[in-house]
Amino acid sequence: MAHMNRRTFFKRTAATAGAAIALPQIVPSTVFGADAPSNRIVMGAIGTGGQGTGNLRGFLGTRNVQMVAVCDVDKAHRDRAKGYVDSKYKSKDCKAYNDFREITRDKEIEAVSIATPDHWHTLPAIDAAKNGKDMYVEKPLTLTIREGRVLADTVKRYGRVLQTGSQQRSDSKFRLACELVRNGRIGELKNVLVRIPGNNRSCKTWKPEPVPEGFDYNFWLGPAPEAPYCKARCHYQFRFILDYSGGQVTNWGAHYLDIAQWGIGADDSGPIEIADAGGEFPTKGLFTTATKVNFKAKYANGVTLQCKTGGGSTRFEGTKGWIDVTRGRIKTEPVSLARETFGADEIRLYKSSNHRGNFLDCIRTRKQPICNAEIGHRSASICHLGNIAMLCKKTLKWDPKTEKFPDDKRANSMVSRTMRDPWSL
Repeated sequence: MAHMNRRTFFKRTAATAGAAIALPQIVPSTVFGADAPSNRIVMGAIGTGGQGTGNLRGFLGTRNVQMVAVCDVDKAHRDRAKGYVDSKYKSKDCKAYNDFREITRDKEIEAVSIATPDHWHTLPAIDAAKNGKDMYVEKPLTLTIREGRVLADTVKRYGRVLQTGSQQRSDSKFRLACELVRNGRIGELKNVLVRIPGNNRSCKTWKPEPVPEGFDYNFWLGPAPEAPYCKARCHYQFRFILDYSGGQVTNWGAHYLDIAQWGIGADDSGPIEIADAGGEFPTKGLFTTATKVNFKAKYANGVTLQCKTGGGSTRFEGTKGWIDVTRGRIKTEPVSLARETFGADEIRLYKSSNHRGNFLDCIRTRKQPICNAEIGHRSASICHLGNIAMLCKKTLKWDPKTEKFPDDKRANSMVSRTMRDPWSL
């Protein structure tokens, strides 16, 4: 037994017990040792710049994870990430790849962290699911509504665990705010106000530049339209170009609109109308996402949600009070709301105190994580719906069941996008 690793153990046990055993399962520490490498979840990281670095180092700091491979189309990022892993394990064993498929199709890897630009979330995640991997995918979950539906359905079909990186769900203040709302402590919920930061970058003039050595720019573009290289197009600033992202609506909206959905109780649904879309977009320069955001979403239960530029919070307003929550604080009216407790028969929401830890726990238990694929898709959809309405400059009806605009051909054309060859859903 001392020479049998965790995956071999499962294979042999499954062979003797039949199909009743699902992989992977919890093995008592008495079998291999709680911290033995053979008892760890074997992971790979796809996208290692920015938030990808934070996720990589976060998983590296978890004793029940063994990180064995990294992938990035930027060699500088890739080499740095490999250095982090090798330094952690005091070895030079970490594999470093340019192509994500080297990780998603590696049979020894059980889970992946995906922190690429938004236009590169879906394809690696789908490939991971089809190849038996669980995945932690950064928010917003997808670039389009159609991508989100395909990804959520694929994850369900293959029985995989997907955690969306909307980590505010694992913050006790946001959970408390939503529990108070769901239990009627502010009376009947009427309005939700989501404020998001404005753009923190601008690029009014630009010109094509030589592609830096070690940067696979064609692979970075991937399914997005072909475009000349410019430093301001890539890495952090990709989020301000509609070909790759949705601006601050999908950047910060994927956090605060996600909490709005949680409080409204619409994790498996969405609004029925997007109205009063008053966004402003650049008229020149490289960046194309909204510089000023303002739209309203109306739900079938009568709740109205407004998202606008200015700050960073989610505010729930009811007939008997309000709750305003952001990172680090919660304000309520009446003030006593924040100190209230809940009875045994009241609604209690999914509790997680560590977003990455919750993902790892669910790999073992096969339970759904706090921000699973369907939730991540629905929260990202609110962001995409807001951008579509602002681009169309009109009120749009939306069917959250069919995920289509019943009466607008142009808006429906924005639910999905054509991918550049050879990529496709």
